[in-house]
Amino acid sequence: MGNIINGREISNNIKDEIRKYVKNGKSKVPKIVSILVGNDGGSIYYQNYQEKCSRDLGIDFEKIIVDETTDEKNLEDIVLKLNNDDNVDGIMLLLPLPKHIDEKRITNLISYKKDLDCLSDVSIGRFYKGEKSFIPCTPYSVITLLKRSNVELLGKHVVIIGRSNIVGKPLIQMFLNENSTVTVCHSKTNNLKEITKCADILVVAIGKPKFIDDSYVKEDAIVIDVGTSNVDGQITGDVDFDKVVSKASMISKVPGGVGALTTVLLFKNLCEGLK
Repeated sequence: MGNIINGREISNNIKDEIRKYVKNGKSKVPKIVSILVGNDGGSIYYQNYQEKCSRDLGIDFEKIIVDETTDEKNLEDIVLKLNNDDNVDGIMLLLPLPKHIDEKRITNLISYKKDLDCLSDVSIGRFYKGEKSFIPCTPYSVITLLKRSNVELLGKHVVIIGRSNIVGKPLIQMFLNENSTVTVCHSKTNNLKEITKCADILVVAIGKPKFIDDSYVKEDAIVIDVGTSNVDGQITGDVDFDKVVSKASMISKVPGGVGALTTVLLFKNLCEGLK
């Protein structure tokens, strides 16, 4: 049976590091502002979780909640004000925005120096060019799980299933930065099993619950599951864990894997940005 990568344990270790950084910091306590427009249930839950996590880590947190009917100019003014506020170190704009607001335009207003979620075109461009920027948190979680589990990435053949702007594409760059060899598969890929069975490290991010079984996995491969689908009230990954765990040398679970790290890495992003 493969070793199960414990995302919650790794997350707790990172939280301890952040608390130590905040406590011993030579500058002011870092401050994050989270902007919520409207009353989307998922966004409300996430903002409240951000607040809880911030308080636990000793980070200053401010919620801005804007009525769903707000006009674009009002939201623009809020973002620009936060950009110019020296007391604010990180900005998080919760998506999606109401349909009458140009989401791309508003996200592009966020200063790359404060864009914790790496949403703006400038932030993304700096990330791909290898310039100083915040790191997209879900791909960052994948790399962190592997590194904190002492997985050697140099020279490894990584196969990523999924090419989204949020996960797949940034992961390509991050693995290349580690000198891995990367293959990307997607819905139009032919001979998918033949490709995935060549992977030393298989990362699955397609949003299809239990799509990947043991027939897709090479003996002793490392498998990272990024999927989060709701199946009969249960959060379920893209990998059929019970079928794959005995074949993989290491495997992440859902929940308790990648998702356990994403929010805490926002705050690690913040602390790294202040150094």
